Amino acid sequence: MNKAFFFCCVVFLTCVSYAQTQRPNILFIFTDDHATNGIGAYGGRFASLNPTPTIDRLAREGVLLHHVFVTNSICTPSRATLMTGQYSHTNGIKTLIGSLTAERQTLANEMKKAGYETALVGKWHLDAEPAAFDYYTVLPDQGSYFNPIFLERGANAYPNNVARVASYDSVHSEDAITDRSLRWLKERKEKSKPFFLMHHFKSPHDNFENAERYDFLYENVTMPEPESLWKRGNHGPVGQPQFGTSVGKRNTRRNMGQHMFVDGKLDDEQYKRTAYQRYMKKYFRCVKGLDDNIARLLTHLEQTGELDNTIIIYTSDQGFMLGEHDYIDKRWMYDESLRTPFIVRYPKLFKAGRVNDDIINNVDFAPTILELAGVKELPKQFQGRSFVSNLLGKTPSDWPTATYYRYWMNMAHHDNPAHYGIRTKTHKLIFFYGLPLDAKGALDTKTPAWLELYDLRKDPQEMNNVVTDPAYAETLAQLKAQLVSLKQRVGDTDEKYPDLLSVRERLWR
Repeated sequence: MNKAFFFCCVVFLTCVSYAQTQRPNILFIFTDDHATNGIGAYGGRFASLNPTPTIDRLAREGVLLHHVFVTNSICTPSRATLMTGQYSHTNGIKTLIGSLTAERQTLANEMKKAGYETALVGKWHLDAEPAAFDYYTVLPDQGSYFNPIFLERGANAYPNNVARVASYDSVHSEDAITDRSLRWLKERKEKSKPFFLMHHFKSPHDNFENAERYDFLYENVTMPEPESLWKRGNHGPVGQPQFGTSVGKRNTRRNMGQHMFVDGKLDDEQYKRTAYQRYMKKYFRCVKGLDDNIARLLTHLEQTGELDNTIIIYTSDQGFMLGEHDYIDKRWMYDESLRTPFIVRYPKLFKAGRVNDDIINNVDFAPTILELAGVKELPKQFQGRSFVSNLLGKTPSDWPTATYYRYWMNMAHHDNPAHYGIRTKTHKLIFFYGLPLDAKGALDTKTPAWLELYDLRKDPQEMNNVVTDPAYAETLAQLKAQLVSLKQRVGDTDEKYPDLLSVRERLWR
């Protein structure tokens, strides 16, 4: 028998057998801007601080994925991709301005069809009512860190169905969101059905307001700095100033020192160092709060005997720049922003401690969740594919070896020029075109167009843009061709944008 055919049969029979015999609950935990560098299990410079013991437990008892990427590193588009299984150019939500109506909330609709009782708790950020869920209690827009207001399914029409968290002492959103998830788990109406709970934290989105009990966490710790905080090297556009908002004074319009109320009279070095230390401590205090609240969810599942019959997925809407290259926020195609954590725990199916290195992106999340729920026929409009077989250690022979990325919101908020690119296991090519095109909320501020090429084997920190190095001429040509081919495959070609096509043709000669 052909080995490839035999392999496919094994994977198919494994998945069919699983779908037919299991009715697992699914708990999908989604955080906001949680970089892999902010999770102990991923290693990195903060691992020695033990910032995430609960999330690390999930990794030890499940599967940790190393090369999971988003397709547009900004909150609203990333959430739209999760719900639709589509790239931003397909689902139409390219920027922070966009609405996902109930009929387009595909993941929730399909989970209900599959026989699940569905709930969404926490940050939604997709404007329209999350009406596809059986139950929801969500923050309006970004929501507040303290004493948050929730929009809750009830008698009043959305968005006037307001439930307030009120207390003599302040209630933090991490605690309030977890309280609501636990309440729903205890009181849900259709307990004969498995549950699908999307538990969405606001944390650790800026401005990093932690619960009061963490105010002195890391007080006497010097947070480790990335070398690139101080040394640009050959990172970014060759021979041009560095774009993007900063930790220190590099960007005078907006920088983290301003957010952290650092004395502007300090010299540049002290200003940046002070801003960075305050930034990291506030960020990781928020991370500690969400990790402790995940522990509350696990404790409930243990006490009810549902833990091992619940697939637990931990991920984030994107990564975050924690001072690397003197950047703050996300949006960039650099790995700290592009890469997102993804951990799955389900001992009935997945071997504990497994690590996966396949290239996966967030258009694949919805198909994977549906296959885990036993759905045999996925929606035809999905642009991703399930990676359940990858989690089982059986990567299909035709699995993609590259991922496509596009940031549309040109120069808005954090001074990031619009760009797109391709990332493989070994290289990354980014084309900064700096035009607003038809993206709502993008600024009509044109920037010089440029290319960046990184050899990730030699330069995983992306310190050396080798686009002008003759030794990489052949690699550059191959990646350009591969990027154009990938754009065509996902349906995001440049022909409909003559100005962009003109810039590309001139620069890519």
